[in-house]
Amino acid sequence: MELIRLEEITKTYQLGEIDVRVLKGVSLSIARGEMVALMGASGSGKTTLMNILGCLDRPSSGRYWLDGQEMSRLGPNDRALVRTAKLGFVFQSFNLLPRTTAAQNVVMPLDYSPKRPHRAEARRLAHLLLDRVGLDNRSDHEPSQLSGGQQQRVAIARSLIGRPSLLLADEPTGNLDSHTSVEILRMFQRLNEEGITVILVTHDPKVAAFAHRTIRIVDGLIAGDESHSRAAHDAHGVAEFLSDGPTIPPPHIHNGNGAGSAATVLPLSLGDVRGEGELTLIRHPHPSPLPKGEGMIEPLPRTVGTAIAEHSRPRTQTRPTAAAHSTSSWYGDVEPRAHRSLAPTLLPNTLRTALGALRANKMRSALTALGVIIGVAAVIAMTEIGEGSRIAIQKTIASMGANNLIVLPGAIMSGSVNFGSGSSQTLKPADMEEILHQCPAVVDVAPMVWTHGQVVYGNHNWVPKNMSGTSPSYLSVRDWNEMEEGDMFTDRDVHDASKVCVIGTTLARELFLDESPVGKELRIQNVPFRVVGVLSSKGANMMGSDQDDVLLAPWTTVKFRLNGNGAGSTAAQATAQQNSLTAINSLNSLYPGGVTLYDVPSPIQTDDAPQSARQINLDMMIAKAVGPEEIQEAIDQISGLLRERHHLPFDRGNDFDIRDMTEVSKTMSRSSELMGVLLLVVAAISLVVGGVGIMNIMLVSVTERTREIGLRMAVGARSHHILRQFLVEAVLLCLLGGAIGILFGRGASILVRSIEHWPTAASIPVIVVAALVSAGVGILFGFYPAWKASRLDPIEALRYE
Repeated sequence: MELIRLEEITKTYQLGEIDVRVLKGVSLSIARGEMVALMGASGSGKTTLMNILGCLDRPSSGRYWLDGQEMSRLGPNDRALVRTAKLGFVFQSFNLLPRTTAAQNVVMPLDYSPKRPHRAEARRLAHLLLDRVGLDNRSDHEPSQLSGGQQQRVAIARSLIGRPSLLLADEPTGNLDSHTSVEILRMFQRLNEEGITVILVTHDPKVAAFAHRTIRIVDGLIAGDESHSRAAHDAHGVAEFLSDGPTIPPPHIHNGNGAGSAATVLPLSLGDVRGEGELTLIRHPHPSPLPKGEGMIEPLPRTVGTAIAEHSRPRTQTRPTAAAHSTSSWYGDVEPRAHRSLAPTLLPNTLRTALGALRANKMRSALTALGVIIGVAAVIAMTEIGEGSRIAIQKTIASMGANNLIVLPGAIMSGSVNFGSGSSQTLKPADMEEILHQCPAVVDVAPMVWTHGQVVYGNHNWVPKNMSGTSPSYLSVRDWNEMEEGDMFTDRDVHDASKVCVIGTTLARELFLDESPVGKELRIQNVPFRVVGVLSSKGANMMGSDQDDVLLAPWTTVKFRLNGNGAGSTAAQATAQQNSLTAINSLNSLYPGGVTLYDVPSPIQTDDAPQSARQINLDMMIAKAVGPEEIQEAIDQISGLLRERHHLPFDRGNDFDIRDMTEVSKTMSRSSELMGVLLLVVAAISLVVGGVGIMNIMLVSVTERTREIGLRMAVGARSHHILRQFLVEAVLLCLLGGAIGILFGRGASILVRSIEHWPTAASIPVIVVAALVSAGVGILFGFYPAWKASRLDPIEALRYE
């Protein structure tokens, strides 16, 4: 039955502007089960013909059928599928993967097979084939630990694992000694007996003597096609290999009893295969046939590599067919069964291959990943430091009152002179109460009355930066809910103008040192105040002012006992200011101002008849909005209410001023975000540099592993297999680098926080993004080298040095 048919096959190579015609119209036919030798001198075209037969190359013209299917016009991936399903290759230079065990070399073609068995079954089959070629005890050895003959036997086992119907051997004994060459050629004969069609490509007539048929190629044309007597040429081929003399017609084999004429004894030691034994061949000087059946060889152990005795006997049975080959003893009871799970088919084999390649070049892989490690570590560290700074700024703003609204009185205008914000006395305690009751966007309101003076305790004195009169709601408005010691004064203390106060930790430290201030009495402007509590520490605000250098007392006490005035005294001061300006400004004599209708009470009258607290003005009010989103709504509600209470017409401006921390908060947030972006840009540059390094190393890796790529393609790897393998390697490098970079970045962040006491904050989303970015860098910068590798021509790749 015909397995191969060629019709007028030509092949022309272009070397620059010159066309070199290697094959010039080759036509031949090879039957299933034949053992054929393609013999010719170097440059005759025999290797090119083998490449076409092995679907590694396409003819320039002509047609080629393999097992009834035309191969001439198939694309690269389709030819790769044919190589996987029907062909096996044995190369002259063995082409085993370095730093890879014999078993892994044998299993490799199954990684690209559409009917890939389970990994356990594949390894079992590999060990079985290695046992068949006498190397089961060397299955875990790498090629560098094997002899030339052992490496070739590994290559034979690799070529058989896909159960091919055609075995192609290119100069299979070119790098072997004579004795090992005989063993390998006998092994090909055994394979041929079990149904595999074998094609030997050689320039050596001694090798061709082992085949059934020799096809001679000269200058790209078939110059001869000869068939041999198998029984005669079996022994003749061995004799020729072991003899330095000329080629002799079919020899006679001594019968072991001394019969026959004078002969030359040729010992063949086989002790290095499996077992001990010696083959004695007798070459007669004159060709005279011996009686049929007398030829014997002894003693010889029965092994695959040394089964010369059986090959030397005359063959009376026919060779098994291809159907018999499928149940050949070479494969035992291991049947090909496809593994149907999709996930192991798509990834693990490629993943194992990629990990093996990275493990084989540990130092280079580590240096390649270093760029990604530095980049990711920089991203993590900078992001955590930036996030910590942002949170610290937010806390600082919150400590100042992020949701606070400061309501200030308006300014007094006299002529064209503005006395500045706060000179008008438009804010009343009743305004504060109405804001709390009628403005839903406001949570709480606290009054503020300022004072200044020296605080004395014993022989210690201090002038606080902030001395204020307020109410207990001040702590709620300022989110100052905790007390270091003691309690806040009460609303009853405000109503009674009690001489009590609470102080900050700075004032407590300066006046009382290590003593507890609670219950102690201090003096302010010679007025005694009892300390009822110490505020918890808030630290410095954004402007660097110490918020703990503070003294708070009931606003009524500050207003009447420290400042010593009420509404009347402030009005008198304003009137005096107006009168002084009137006396100076000559224009006022032309346009006099308002006329005082009532006498201004004297200070003695004011002290003897104090007014109700509801008639007293406030220096400032602090309102707390429900949240940052409701700040503008709270401003609108407070403005509308105060304009209504102060009876302001539509065409007149406000007699009050409302300020909030929104702009300050936004400004600080923008600054923090800007710094964070700058840090990320620096880290991104590091990642890009790392990605460029990975691309460079992967390109170098593709160049260094060109022969490996050609070998993988020769045994059935398609372009997407090669693309995926190198892409997975790049992504693995980046992911490993990213994981290490995340650890280094977290370590750097913790180190900065421990040594420099800078605020840092871990961010899980940033870590996840860093891992994704690492994978993205691997895909982005690894795709081109992987694509370049997948586009290599298998023949050119195998020839690459």
